[in-house]
Amino acid sequence: MDPAQLDGWHMRRALELAALGLGRAEPNPLVGCVIARGAEVIGEGWHRQYGGPHAEIDALAVAGPRAAGATVYVTLEPCCHFGKTPPCTQALIAAGVRRVVAAMTDPFPAVAGRGAEALRAAGIDVELGLCEAEAKALNAPYRKLLSSSKPWVLAKWAMTLDGKIATRTRQSRWISSEASRQRGHELRGRVDAIIIGSGTAAADDPLLTARPAGPRQAVRVVVDSRASLSSVSQLIRTARDAPVIVAAGPDAAPADRRRLESFGCEVLPLAGTTHHERLEQLLTELGRRRMTNILVEGGGRLLGNFFDVGQIDEVHVFVAPRLFGGADAPTPVGGLGVESPQSARVLGGVHWTELGGDLYGWGRLS
Repeated sequence: MDPAQLDGWHMRRALELAALGLGRAEPNPLVGCVIARGAEVIGEGWHRQYGGPHAEIDALAVAGPRAAGATVYVTLEPCCHFGKTPPCTQALIAAGVRRVVAAMTDPFPAVAGRGAEALRAAGIDVELGLCEAEAKALNAPYRKLLSSSKPWVLAKWAMTLDGKIATRTRQSRWISSEASRQRGHELRGRVDAIIIGSGTAAADDPLLTARPAGPRQAVRVVVDSRASLSSVSQLIRTARDAPVIVAAGPDAAPADRRRLESFGCEVLPLAGTTHHERLEQLLTELGRRRMTNILVEGGGRLLGNFFDVGQIDEVHVFVAPRLFGGADAPTPVGGLGVESPQSARVLGGVHWTELGGDLYGWGRLS
């Protein structure tokens, strides 16, 4: 294997390791690290949990003194500032590594090229850009939060083959298979918030928890302009066990706000005059709280609003081999939509697989 192939092999392994931190490392980036001497791997690590050791420190602990003179492959430029942990650049310099290959520059302002500069100043060879596209894709949520102060938005729905998310009488349990629903619970278990609209809350009375629990406990958010969430709903009854935010509009009655707060809900007042304005305010607030990934489960009106303001980044859809029919049966994405087929937003890198007889696909919007 020539040196370039060897570098690519080690970096792809580092990317695999980085993905193991999904749902655990956020709002920090997902980072993996491999320390090697030629083809021999002497240390591996990843950022396992927010606030814990970074990937380089994790790998150095495995490599020990053998790290001296070795090459470090890391999916993100090593940090050079004190945060939750000391700078990784200092640890790499102290370990005596010879070369550092990083997939991408860290866009975090306190790093942003300074980590590479610090390593070069210490006499370490530094190369940037190997597998950069893959590293950027892996950390797209982190990059969006830094650049826009808004979280990455995953949209999820289950629908029939004729594109319905419920019957004309608004019944939807169950469209998808048990295997598909389990995949949905896995998504819930790795995000910071799950968002539904007031119509879905009233029609389905969902619990919105991950079962079994995942690495994160999502905040449950109901976009409810009038703060009308029922006092006997599952969300209300469990608000003291798992957080519930009711995003209310300016017309919500003070008595209803106090009612929801008395059950343990947080009522978040949004002052925008339109649904779109309030949605942007909600995303900004969730971003301020450093939520990195949020999951929107509908219904169609809410998903349509997210679509219309261009705030859907990733789509997960479960297509069941059933037909509901009905002109009045709801569809997944409402709102205004696009005017022409040429204006459609296109999913890139779509993955398709079968789950319990359903067709499951996911991809990212361009």
